[in-house]
Amino acid sequence: MKRFDYSFLDNGMLPAGLVNLTANIAALKTMAGVRKEAYAQIFTELEAVAKVQSVKSSNAIEGIVTSDERIAAIVNQNSAPLNHNEAEIAGYRDALNAIHLGFDHIDFTQQNILRLHEIMMSIAGYEYGGQYKTDNNVILEVDADGNRRVRFRPTSAAETPKAMEQLELAYLAARDDANINQLLLIPCVILDFLCIHPFRDGNGRMSRLLSLLLLYKNGYDAGKYVSFEEQINNYKAYYYEALRQSSAGWDTNENSYFPFIENFLSTLYMCYKELDKRFAVVNGKKITKKARVEATVLNSLTPLSKAEICKILPDVSPTTVEAVLGAMVKSGSVQHIGSGRSTRYMKK
Repeated sequence: MKRFDYSFLDNGMLPAGLVNLTANIAALKTMAGVRKEAYAQIFTELEAVAKVQSVKSSNAIEGIVTSDERIAAIVNQNSAPLNHNEAEIAGYRDALNAIHLGFDHIDFTQQNILRLHEIMMSIAGYEYGGQYKTDNNVILEVDADGNRRVRFRPTSAAETPKAMEQLELAYLAARDDANINQLLLIPCVILDFLCIHPFRDGNGRMSRLLSLLLLYKNGYDAGKYVSFEEQINNYKAYYYEALRQSSAGWDTNENSYFPFIENFLSTLYMCYKELDKRFAVVNGKKITKKARVEATVLNSLTPLSKAEICKILPDVSPTTVEAVLGAMVKSGSVQHIGSGRSTRYMKK
């Protein structure tokens, strides 16, 4: 049976691209946090728009569609669903609302996962909502000639409850490990959920809801204001390729999580970049360059050189970076390792 173990995230052997990506996300997250305080009304309006886009895109990935006008009417609860597709869309709306309103109180447990699935499936009238699959399922792919083949065999129905229990316990253990970065942990958990494929239907949509839940619980809420699901839909060929690569050898514990982690974090980064872009022309309270340098160093997974910080923050001069680093060393918030050009800075 698959072994759920995320201790590999604590071995320090992370690809350089992931380290830089997490540092970039941390810097943009800091800016977004300051702006949210200054422009509360704008963020409220962005959330309303993003919610419509999220409901539309997450369902569209699964081929569940209706017109933009109907999507908006359903999400804003100005109309009841008129057909089966719209009932599915309304179910996703309700599950998404549950996360937006109560993520602080919804933990990653089997009970909550089953409840979210029940909410998502209830309006469409599925009797198996909130229940694990009772029959084995397979992931098929179709070639250019229309021929089908099995791409992946998820966990069997008989083993699914045990696998979900192990997934929950492995996540809780890793969540409480101070040496494991939560931003790297989340996509690993989502990949494992997708590979278990615990439900008869709705696994993809549930994976996106759970992604938002875990991101929000860890303070990464860009998906509230720029649809995370829309970014996946826009680049779904890359998403499915990353999923294919990371699921290869999953059942024998020989898979690599890194392709999926990189795709997941790239999607989150695009959300933060889009959020940043929308505020580029807004005047008002802005995050200082000093605070951005501090956030970049303090949120980095590995020691950073001055050159690496300048690359992450190209609009901040090397002189400013050097001055901020000097002040941080003096205050004791960071320490430096090495000397000369090999000097690196890290949180104490």
